[in-house]
This record gives sequence, C-alpha cells and structure tokens, in this order.
Amino acid sequence: MFTIARILLPIDFSARSMDAADAAAAVAERFGSEIALLHVLAPRFHLPLTTSAQTSVLHGRARAEAEQKMQEFRPAQWTHLPVKRVLREGDPARTIAEYAAEEHVDLIMMPTHGYGPFRRLLLGSVTAKVLHDAKCLVWTAAHTPDASSNPSATPRRIACAVDLGPRSGAILSWASRLSWEFAAPLSVIHVVTSLDPRLEDYCLSPEWRNQLLNDAKAELTLLMETAGTRGEMHIEIGPISAAVADAASDLQADLLVIGRTCDDSAGGRLPTNAYAIIRESPCPVLSI
Repeated sequence: MFTIARILLPIDFSARSMDAADAAAAVAERFGSEIALLHVLAPRFHLPLTTSAQTSVLHGRARAEAEQKMQEFRPAQWTHLPVKRVLREGDPARTIAEYAAEEHVDLIMMPTHGYGPFRRLLLGSVTAKVLHDAKCLVWTAAHTPDASSNPSATPRRIACAVDLGPRSGAILSWASRLSWEFAAPLSVIHVVTSLDPRLEDYCLSPEWRNQLLNDAKAELTLLMETAGTRGEMHIEIGPISAAVADAASDLQADLLVIGRTCDDSAGGRLPTNAYAIIRESPCPVLSI
C-alpha cells in the first residue's frame, strides 16, 4: 500500500518543472524510487507554406533539441538516483496517463501552471486531465501565483484533509506514513460544511454550532484511533476548499494530503471539492 517504487516526472523544462524535480528527488531518496523523466513532444503536423520535407526537418530538429535538453536535465545532481529519460510524442495528458498505467507508476509529480489574473482560476489543462484520468497518486505543486519560488523539497509539516467518508482511513494512513518518513508533524483537518449564509443567523445558533463541531471531533477522533494516526486535529466550519486552504496556510504546511475520488465506480475521478482544494492550496497537494 505504501510503495513508491516508480515516480513519473513530466517535464517541460520550465522553472516549475525544476521545483517539481527537487520534490521528486526528495521522495525518491526517501523511498528508494526510480524516477522516469517524461517529455511529451507535439506530434508532427504539416505547417502552412511548408513542404512535407521541410516539416520533417523541423520536427527532427525539435526532437533533437528535446533529447538534448532531457540529457542535460540534472545530470550531475542525480547521479545517485536511478533515472530513466523518456521522450514520447502525442497529446501530453493522455500520454502521461497512459505511460503511468503501462509502467505501473506509483506517483506522478507535476506542476499545475495556469497563472495570471484569470488563468489562476483554472488548473492547467494537462494537469486537470491527468488528475482526472490517472489511477495512481498525483502530487501537484502549489497553484497560487504568490507561492514561494523556492519551496521546500522535503515537507517539514504535513496537513491531511478528510471528509470522514469511507476512504478517509486510507488517506490518513498515507499521511501518517509520510509524516513518519519525513519526521514532519501531522495535522488533520476536517471541515463541517457551512449552511446557506442567508440561513446561518436563524439556524446556526452557538449551541447548534458547538454540537456540530463536537460531533465532528468525536467522529474524527474515532477515525484517527482506528487508523492509528497521531496528530493535531483541526475542525473548521465553512466552505470546504477555502477552509482547508486557510487551515493549511495557518499551519504553514509544506504538503497537503487529500482524497481525489470518492467512488471508484464513478465516471469522474476529480470531484469538485478536490479540484478547488488543489487550485486554492498554498502548498503542494498529494491527492490519493
């Protein structure tokens, strides 16, 4: 259950790829993992005003340049790690998910992209598709544009958000293992969904609010005891994604662990709350 034997690191040679590479190296060193560097080259297509021969030459140059960049990506820093460098052509998201399935990858680590006044409202399209399609764990870098340009590669404090659903025990187990492996204190977050703001003044009296929080604390305590998890509990009330992000920020967490699917039989594998948490989190997110 806790094996991380193979890490897939899709790279586009950007600065964000470098940050993801540092995090991948930290995990690989701790778990003895193999890292597969994957760069996906756009498929060959015919450019306007060019002959087939010219298109072939341009594509060959692009491939040669990508191969050189792959060989130059961390050659000296990663001599102690088993690293495989892979260049493929095709649709990036589909290629990443297919490679992960073919090679039985345990963890995909990648940035999110999608910055700017409007683009930050959405994850990068490639990342969103990988999160939706991949069956393995996915680590994503902090999506917020004001995230540290030099984040800690090794988590020093880990937060784990659970909804008390059927998969919460497995999510807590992963967070506990990572907390132990990196000697990082663990904080467990649960958010009690707020009512419609128009009704809160009438329905959410102090007594009722305290009852909701106490009930959630009792349920979370039992869940943590059953999972053998040790850590601080943080019960919040409010909109789920914002409350989780605020708690992770207050805790100065370097990694947030969440569940990515609620039901393996469901058609989609990236529920709305998971998408929003990944988008708003101030730190990298490991979605399980």
